[in-house]
Amino acid sequence: MAKLAFLGLGVMGYPMAGHLVKAGHTVTVYNRTTAKADAWAAEHGGAAAPTPREAAAGADFVMACVGNDDDLRSVCTGDDGALAGMGPGSIFVDHTTVSAKVTREMHALAAESGIGFVDAPVSGGQAGAENGALSIMCGGEEAQYDAAEPVMAAYAKMCRRIGGPGAGQVTKMCNQIAIAGLVQGLSEALHFADKAGLDGRAVVEVISQGAAGSWQMANRYETMLDDKYEHGFAVDWMRKDLGICLDTANETGAALPVTALVDQFYKDVQNMGGGRWDTSSLLKRLKALG
Repeated sequence: MAKLAFLGLGVMGYPMAGHLVKAGHTVTVYNRTTAKADAWAAEHGGAAAPTPREAAAGADFVMACVGNDDDLRSVCTGDDGALAGMGPGSIFVDHTTVSAKVTREMHALAAESGIGFVDAPVSGGQAGAENGALSIMCGGEEAQYDAAEPVMAAYAKMCRRIGGPGAGQVTKMCNQIAIAGLVQGLSEALHFADKAGLDGRAVVEVISQGAAGSWQMANRYETMLDDKYEHGFAVDWMRKDLGICLDTANETGAALPVTALVDQFYKDVQNMGGGRWDTSSLLKRLKALG
């Protein structure tokens, strides 16, 4: 078993860190809101540290799940950053969804001190984190991934290295691009059925068994029909992710017309006061249009 640190105890990180304790690892946590770190330590029998550096001191692996590029830089760098507390041969595993650019930046900075860096964004939402059933897409050197994979297995349903530094983040972008189109398509189908006077539940029960079926349909159609949007990934976070996708597309020359359109639809949802609604709230936007 390994000595670990976990940085960031949001809706994803809190249960992920708990799974590491259940797997037998020794875990020290850091969270910007110290009360949450103290609560986690009391619940799981781990320790809480006041800075990322102190949490990471002596750790074999440091896992992070924070908010965005700036948050990742904040917990990694500086006198109180995790990299300052890590020793040569240790590995930083980043579960945050961030840009490939900042990932490569942190990878290079870690390498200067002999520290490994694996980008490992996750998919599966809060339920996946709580149930230890996340899909993890990874980038980095193969040997470092091979060392980290058994640790990530504590909360993974699927874990795979896609390529070098940044490859995990680019794969997560593909994930978000696919979700955006799927949720908009599902929203339009449910809206169309309602306008045609059909029972949406009956429609989905039939079409979900054919080529139209998807995770989004299976897990979100009932709450969408009930006008409940407090399940899963928030619109504010989706727009952050889609912004990364669109910025990267501009850099690579990829065409993302549907993604750009759905991003604007999510902006409409934010303007409706739905920034904290989950991503399936695209249906609510359609209903508001008439």
